[in-house]
Amino acid sequence: MSGPLRDKVALVAGATRGAGRGIAVELGAAGATVYVTGRSTRAHRSEYDRPETVEDTADLVTEAGGHGIAVPTDHLDPAQVRALVERIDTDHGRLDVLVNDIWGGERLFEWDARVWEHDLDNGLRLLRLAIDTHAITSHHALPLLLRRPGGLVVEMTDGTLAYNTAHYRVNFFYDLAKTAVLRMGFALGHELGPRGATAVVLTPGWLRSEIMLEGFGVTEDTWRDALTKEPHFAISETPRYVGRAVAALATDPDVSRFNGQSLSSGGLAREYGFTDLDGSRPDAWRYLVEVQDQGRPADTTGYR
Repeated sequence: MSGPLRDKVALVAGATRGAGRGIAVELGAAGATVYVTGRSTRAHRSEYDRPETVEDTADLVTEAGGHGIAVPTDHLDPAQVRALVERIDTDHGRLDVLVNDIWGGERLFEWDARVWEHDLDNGLRLLRLAIDTHAITSHHALPLLLRRPGGLVVEMTDGTLAYNTAHYRVNFFYDLAKTAVLRMGFALGHELGPRGATAVVLTPGWLRSEIMLEGFGVTEDTWRDALTKEPHFAISETPRYVGRAVAALATDPDVSRFNGQSLSSGGLAREYGFTDLDGSRPDAWRYLVEVQDQGRPADTTGYR
């Protein structure tokens, strides 16, 4: 392996698909050893019942130039998470990057359903998947990450602090979940900063995940066909874009300047100069505020 992260070990928790997969692959492209976790394996699918697996993600990491290691893990089970961290410790004795991207709530929330109308079991399950999993993983993984100075923790959410503070997101449960993760990054910044590590919260823009593409009936090659149905989808980005954001943070010797902050893929692209796979730099959250939310016609000029 070669690259700026060739001696580093990363854990991307929730790397089966979407942003987690994109992050794992880009860390691999920078030369890292990347442990990837999730509940969907080649032998058993999660309730998502989708074809993507953690083994596939590990293979993509290795193909990109790193070393991908798949460890099927339910991050709601503290014993499984503890065993995962013990394995990393036994194998490498270090953890340099932790990405908490566990989610699993796509089929649990109801758009615009009030809290008294929403299925309660699904809402509470969503909160457990989005919040408890992150807390459990941090509890077990951070002692290993703190063993060496310079560690990085990335809490993944949907929406920047500024956007989510001013906007109601989908429904009570979704809004609470995504806002809680923003606060997690802030709290971890206070706990990790004095101990030589950095914690940030990161959001992609409008992500062309496998589920999103399928919902529009398109592929990554044909994604622009979806613009006839949703013109603002023109600002969307691949999962690799936010992956490059994480890789840029992980290779920045001065990353501590972001400790405790809310960041976005588009904002970090301006900071570090990386692009999406097509060479563009979509800035989705600025676009949402200045174009979509203002009711203006879709036009990405100046935003990608």
